[in-house]
Amino acid sequence: METRHLLLLRELADHGSVGATADALFVSPSAISQQLRAAESELGEKLVRRHGRGIRLTEAGQLLAGLGADVATELARAERVWSQYRQVVGGTVRLAVLPSAGVVVVPSALQRLGDSGVRLEITDHDVDEAGYAELARDHDLVIGHRMGDPDPSWSGLVQTDLFREPLDIAVAENHRLAGATQVSPVDLRGERWIGVPHGYPFDDLRTAIERRAGAPFEVVQRLRDNRLVESLVVAGQGIGLLPRFSTRPTPGLVLLPLRGVRTGRVISLLSRPDRMQRGPVRTVAEIVAEVSRDRLHGAVGPRR
Repeated sequence: METRHLLLLRELADHGSVGATADALFVSPSAISQQLRAAESELGEKLVRRHGRGIRLTEAGQLLAGLGADVATELARAERVWSQYRQVVGGTVRLAVLPSAGVVVVPSALQRLGDSGVRLEITDHDVDEAGYAELARDHDLVIGHRMGDPDPSWSGLVQTDLFREPLDIAVAENHRLAGATQVSPVDLRGERWIGVPHGYPFDDLRTAIERRAGAPFEVVQRLRDNRLVESLVVAGQGIGLLPRFSTRPTPGLVLLPLRGVRTGRVISLLSRPDRMQRGPVRTVAEIVAEVSRDRLHGAVGPRR
């Protein structure tokens, strides 16, 4: 039994196809297929079977893929301990981040990394909750968010909840509710709504508010970018939901706490267990958690 075969099966389990696994490992699909045949010949078991245009792991393949995940974690831990012994520091950490969460923690995290020798390679993504698990396949760390319990796809990942951020109702300064200190779902009846695409966490919260209001909102736009939502709210095109900490002060925009419905999102840090064992990844994760604690300690109410 060769370690490389176990690691290959682990990657196949994560990525779901020969092509995606080849892309992740920077090899050709034919090389992956050749390694699979070699593994099946050596182990004497069928490890994959065709499923539509792709493949699925057999029971034996799934067993070995799980063992491969354990092996990958222990190998990464050994490399970290050896690097510490040799006093080798630094490395590149790939971070995938939800923009509206990243603005709260990433700038300060970069400052604190300073000349540590750790280079942060950042990409921004706005996906549904299951999408963060997909990002964790090809990134060392992922900063995402959730409204309630973790998505089932997050199982098997190292999860660290960084902070809870309230979500406020956003209205224009000349809106009928702009002078209120807080609002209820009933107060929002009949409003036009600047929402998010179906399946995104904020949309689930909108439907919960609708149920409490007793009437549906007129969703006039569905947008992913919070800055664009802000601009349309200020222009009087509707109301929306915006996160309290990451929404910058904007002329003409008022944020109002909502009572009667628990609003808020949990900002979480995700990683595969093997990647979290890497020294540079642990360094970044610890700094991000530290920045988040400091940010939460200095949190204030909604801006008017």
